[in-house]
Amino acid sequence: MITVGLLLGLALGAVALAAPRFGLVSLWWKFRANRERARSEDALKHILAWQHRSKLASLESLAGALRLSAPATLRLATRMEQSGWVRSKSEGIALTRSGEQRALQVVRAHRLWERHLSDDANMPMARLHQAAENAEHTLTRDEVERLDAHLGHPQHDPHGDPIPGADGRLASIDAVSLTEWPVGKPALIAHIEDEPDPVFQQVLAAGLRPAQVIQVLETGPERLVVSVEGSECRIDPAVAANVQVSVASAADLPPPDAVRLSNLPQGACGEVVELGPACVGFSRRRLLDLGLTPGARVEVALETAFGDPRAFRIRGTTVALRGQQAEQIWVRPLAEPSATEVGS
Repeated sequence: MITVGLLLGLALGAVALAAPRFGLVSLWWKFRANRERARSEDALKHILAWQHRSKLASLESLAGALRLSAPATLRLATRMEQSGWVRSKSEGIALTRSGEQRALQVVRAHRLWERHLSDDANMPMARLHQAAENAEHTLTRDEVERLDAHLGHPQHDPHGDPIPGADGRLASIDAVSLTEWPVGKPALIAHIEDEPDPVFQQVLAAGLRPAQVIQVLETGPERLVVSVEGSECRIDPAVAANVQVSVASAADLPPPDAVRLSNLPQGACGEVVELGPACVGFSRRRLLDLGLTPGARVEVALETAFGDPRAFRIRGTTVALRGQQAEQIWVRPLAEPSATEVGS
């Protein structure tokens, strides 16, 4: 026998399933639409990356990059062609003008979000790419433009990749692989490729970062020996191939007799010389607001249990800085503070 309660329950269940905004069916279709959009945008980025290498992507390369089966990849390519984003050629898949603009919008969102996470949130470089992969599909164009203005219209992301402009223009990187650089000639790290991830992790472990001036000391089939700000590191040529460098100008060289604040030991003092050129936007403004201006005296006040962040004393105030922030501050080491200064 069907009771009133049962009928009410069935009615409420039907409403929960079919409600236009919050019903389970509606939520499922929204999830599916967002997933398809993200998949299409990832495909457009893949095709764009191949075109920048003067190649055309294929169904096989798409399937590998997106981890899709051959039938699913074919359906995706068909939908993108019907949308007017790509066109099939005998050599592969090419972007249309509208497809290229869509791909560049996603790349712009991705790289600006990486810049935001690095400058505003001090996220380590090793985590930037995946976090931006998740965010790039959700940011609206207005949100991207506001983010660009907030960051001070940066030209490059934390890896050295150029950020596409609002007009869709993308600058090229005038650099060569570190494996091609001559021994003994100073070089500026212009770009570090963040894929594949295991190789990227080895680059970071070697202490290499964009905007550093380095010098190749020795090269061979099994290793490269590189000088990085007075320290030597040995890296595999396959790892060095993911680092692109360009000619270092006089303006790129570190200030004479200066070291990064991150390299000062506990208790040591330094005089701020300048903030590095890679320190831009909100991060730069915050450091200046904390008093880290040229001529300011800074002391390493305290090491934490995990080494990051560290406490620094500046202008009578103790502030906490992460290693990524302290790396951007060049200081000239000073003598240890006197007993009067320590007690003040």
